[in-house]
Amino acid sequence: MRTNPRAGFLAAVAASLARHGKAASVDLGWYAPNATAINNLTQVVSGSGIYGFIYNNSNAPADEYGIYNWCNMPHVRKTEYQTPSSEYKLQYVEVIHRHHKRTVYASNSFPVESYGWNCDDEGLFYYGQPKEGNKSAHSYWQGFISPQNPFIPSGFLGTCQFPQITAGGLDDSWQHGQDLYGVYHDLLGFLPNDMEEKVAFRVTQNVITSEVAGMVINGMFNTQADVPLLIEASGVDSLEPTYSCPTSSTLFSAIESGVNWTAHLTAASSLYATLDNISGVSPTDSGFHASFDHYYDNLSARQCHVKPLPCKLVNGVNSTTCVTQDIADEVYRFGNYEYSFIYRDDYRSLAASATSYGVWVGELTTHLRASIAGNSSVIYRHNVAHDGSMSRLLSVLQVDVMVWPGMGSEVVFELYKKESSATATSTTLVTATPSAVAPNCNHDNCLRQLIGVSSAASAFCPTFTASANIAIPTFASECNSDASKVSSACSCLVTPTSTTSAPTSTSTAGISASGYFIRVLWGGKVLRSSNPSLGLMDMVPVETVLAYFDGLVGVGASLVYGKCNGSIPV
Repeated sequence: MRTNPRAGFLAAVAASLARHGKAASVDLGWYAPNATAINNLTQVVSGSGIYGFIYNNSNAPADEYGIYNWCNMPHVRKTEYQTPSSEYKLQYVEVIHRHHKRTVYASNSFPVESYGWNCDDEGLFYYGQPKEGNKSAHSYWQGFISPQNPFIPSGFLGTCQFPQITAGGLDDSWQHGQDLYGVYHDLLGFLPNDMEEKVAFRVTQNVITSEVAGMVINGMFNTQADVPLLIEASGVDSLEPTYSCPTSSTLFSAIESGVNWTAHLTAASSLYATLDNISGVSPTDSGFHASFDHYYDNLSARQCHVKPLPCKLVNGVNSTTCVTQDIADEVYRFGNYEYSFIYRDDYRSLAASATSYGVWVGELTTHLRASIAGNSSVIYRHNVAHDGSMSRLLSVLQVDVMVWPGMGSEVVFELYKKESSATATSTTLVTATPSAVAPNCNHDNCLRQLIGVSSAASAFCPTFTASANIAIPTFASECNSDASKVSSACSCLVTPTSTTSAPTSTSTAGISASGYFIRVLWGGKVLRSSNPSLGLMDMVPVETVLAYFDGLVGVGASLVYGKCNGSIPV
């Protein structure tokens, strides 16, 4: 009977977790983040300042780079980058970051703003051009206000779009590209000199991500050539994300309507009253009062662009009743509290994020497997996304301290191959049985392909013997129907046995049967997960990372559709 690797997928996942060496120790449970001032409601309400975070410019002092800067979050750059030891060779990089600083969203503006906002110092270039034949002028939008138009929009008046990446945000985007190239080309010699098929960029349907991408690309490769930006269809995009996931929506709604959520809104009632009085926003405006999202965006966008905090308008003129820095700081404290609450502090956050961001996670694991198997020429992928994208990803990774991801906030996945087989240590001692790696194991394309589909392979291999009349599955096509090659490849994946106590979140590099490891950087530093199977994500065996992601979303996101529509439980 022919084996179908897609049949009985749930059973295959279960078998993988039970039989595969690393997968056997992978914990798919939710673990709470660290208890800090950020997620302590008492300290949010009664505290002062904003934890040393920056909200008023893009440039942190050189000796303070790495601290939270809402206007321009820290990212990978040469000055702080920790180069791994020489035995680790970089194979693949995937970057995802939020767009850079922008004007406020129109929906987050006050009904009447006391000053305008103009963007005459930049151009937003929007035009189409056939790839062959006639050329287009480099046309750009120039905002204007018609004196004859009696219909005046609410919020900020001026020549900007609301939102658009500002000139300062475009410069930050360019520098972000420069810094990435400084690490992955200049320091590591990994990226090519010029744009090639080895590099891919992706954006969302929101045009602000394309505005950022163009500047990043020029910052990296010093090119003004035509560069394709991958973009998925509206309504199904996995990067933003915009695909429908009722399960996730229900979970997030439950998180944001429970007793604890209501308690923080009650604690903020006096702050809301102060803000409403100054802004002119109605106390019944649900958009401004379901969370601090709107007030946070409004105030932080001003401060990042060195604009004054707003004052109450009386007969169209500024009064002396204004938003003070203390008031703004309290809004920022509440905003960070809310993001920690929604995406990390509630136990339902993991399932809510894994379902709504599971497709992108599945795409990431597909890219990692393709790199390991040698099936892709792309060595670097770059995604320009949003705070909702970053928050869900950090939630899935179970970052130990959750914040509201600021402008340009970045997560980087680095895939390494360890050239030596030196033993690595971790809090979980892994010892190999005599059959863990067969003496005649061939590191060929057959093995690489099985590593690329580790969950399916780990379910198949324990029952396969070269002498038995068992059909070779279609996912092992590189084995050329040769049972001995399959046997050799399977022998390389036989389960090592775990022999110690439960792991803790301090675990680092363990043993990888494949020799591949993952490092995850958040804000330019190694990310620490509260999940004990991930821990400090510095050279975590790729088998562990893939098993964790596969367990949550399925191989290649195969479980997400069912989990989203409720046919598969979360």
